[in-house]
Amino acid sequence: MKVEDILRTKGARVVTVGADERIAEAAKLLMRERIGAIVVCDPQQRPRALLSERDIVHGLSTHGAEVLRMPIDALMHVDVVTCGLQDSLLKVMAMMTDRRVRHLPVTDKDGRLCGIVSVGDAVKGRMEEIEAEASALRDYIATA
Repeated sequence: MKVEDILRTKGARVVTVGADERIAEAAKLLMRERIGAIVVCDPQQRPRALLSERDIVHGLSTHGAEVLRMPIDALMHVDVVTCGLQDSLLKVMAMMTDRRVRHLPVTDKDGRLCGIVSVGDAVKGRMEEIEAEASALRDYIATA
């Protein structure tokens, strides 16, 4: 299974924000959209950073309620890791594990954002692969 297969099933919609927006607005977006991270893009729709719920919690513990008035670029992770549409599910899972991230923006060949894959998406995709393999084996055994 490839990233493009996951996006075909879940859709390619991604919630994005600008780096100059306030943390309070990002928190509202996260809650309203029921998501764990927002991609911060440049004007060409290239991922610049990620802002996650965890980043906001860390900001609250460091800065208190003042963090809600701060711009997103004060907390965002600029070391954003991306994957491509042709990357395999196993490669994506390895990247998430190695980098200890829960979300990977998906970029096209020009580096523009075209989706996002979460650890939940990866687990669901892997479970579908395993079930398909088990079903094929059961069918093979039944006809042998």
